[in-house]
Amino acid sequence: MKILQSLKELYEDAKNIKEKDPASRSILEVVILYPGFHILVFHRISHFLYVHKLFFLARLNSQLGRFFTGIEIHPGAQIGRRLFIDHGMGIVIGETATIGNDCTIYHNVTLGGTGKDKNKRHPDISDNVMIGCGSKILGPIKIGANVKIGANTIVLKDIPSNVTVVRCNEIIKNEKKNN
Repeated sequence: MKILQSLKELYEDAKNIKEKDPASRSILEVVILYPGFHILVFHRISHFLYVHKLFFLARLNSQLGRFFTGIEIHPGAQIGRRLFIDHGMGIVIGETATIGNDCTIYHNVTLGGTGKDKNKRHPDISDNVMIGCGSKILGPIKIGANVKIGANTIVLKDIPSNVTVVRCNEIIKNEKKNN
C-alpha cells in the first residue's frame, strides 16, 4: 500500500512540475527528461532507507542521484509534497533541512549549515516558498510560508511569512492592491 501511495505522490510531483514549468509539454516529458523530478525519486528511496537506519545504502542511492542530476539532497532531509526543482544543477540540501509543500527551488541553491551548530544544523522552509537561483539559506533558521527569496540572497536569520527577501535580508513587505 505504501508503494502505491508513493507512486501517487510522484505522479502529483510530475503533474505539479508540468503545470509550473511553461517549457514542459506533458507529464511523460517531465518523468523522462526532468532532473528535478528524477532527484525526487532518488530522494524518496534514500529517505526510506535512512528512516529504516540503512544509512550506507541511503547515502549510496543519494550519491547516485547526485551523479545523474547534479542535485545533492541528504537522505535525512524531509521534503513535502509538490516540490518543483527548476534547473536544479548545483542544489545542496542538508541532512536536517525540512521543506514544506508547494515550494519552488531554482538552480545553485544551498540549504546548508554554518558549521557552528550541533544536531539541528539546516533551515526549515515552510509551505509555498520560492527560492531564487544562487541563494544560500544557512543554519537552523525558519523561513515562513509564502516567502519569496530573490536570486543570490544570503539568508542567516528567520524570515516571517508573506514577505520577499532580497540582498542580505532586506525585507520587502507584500502590499495588497486596492482595486
